[in-house]
Amino acid sequence: MTPADMERRVFLAGVGVSATALVALTAGQSFDVLAPLNLFAPRVKGQGPQALPVNRTAAQAEVSERALDPAWSLEVRSAGDGRRVYGREELSRMPQTEAVLPIACVEGWSTTAEWRGVRLSDLLTAVGVDPAHTIRLESLQQRGAYRTTTMPPHYAWDPLTLVALEVNGAPLDIDHGYPARIIAPGRPGVLQTKWLSRIEELPP
Repeated sequence: MTPADMERRVFLAGVGVSATALVALTAGQSFDVLAPLNLFAPRVKGQGPQALPVNRTAAQAEVSERALDPAWSLEVRSAGDGRRVYGREELSRMPQTEAVLPIACVEGWSTTAEWRGVRLSDLLTAVGVDPAHTIRLESLQQRGAYRTTTMPPHYAWDPLTLVALEVNGAPLDIDHGYPARIIAPGRPGVLQTKWLSRIEELPP
């Protein structure tokens, strides 16, 4: 073996060890058995309000005052004339659905929680949204890349996609999106819009 071959092998071995260590030292975000090794990860599984990590707090999003306002309402609009406005109490009196769904964050952590709320499809049906159309979700946030997001029909009409009011048996903590948030199967956490204020159908 030449000196160059030896250097190459040493380099590749070092890369492999470094990559393995990095995975081990951050995987505790998602796997309980690796939690003691979770030295460099930004979140820890099971820690945070309601035992769920938070990647953006209400204070950071500057929504606390609006989210806690008793006059908060959620507007739902179709592309035509359909429009309904719901307060939180009205939403809580509607038929509720429970779903065990994960949140997978772009930071690398994931966790599962028990959510309870109104099926998004029920709210869309009430104002006459076309099931073939994309919808837009708006947060109370005034700034930020995810202040608004869009949701394709196959997510919007999934029976487990909820306008969630509760998580793990209690009303949403403000850092988890109180008074209402979106939770949908298979969507990245940054697209699970918190602090909802408006849902509208986009024209084709």
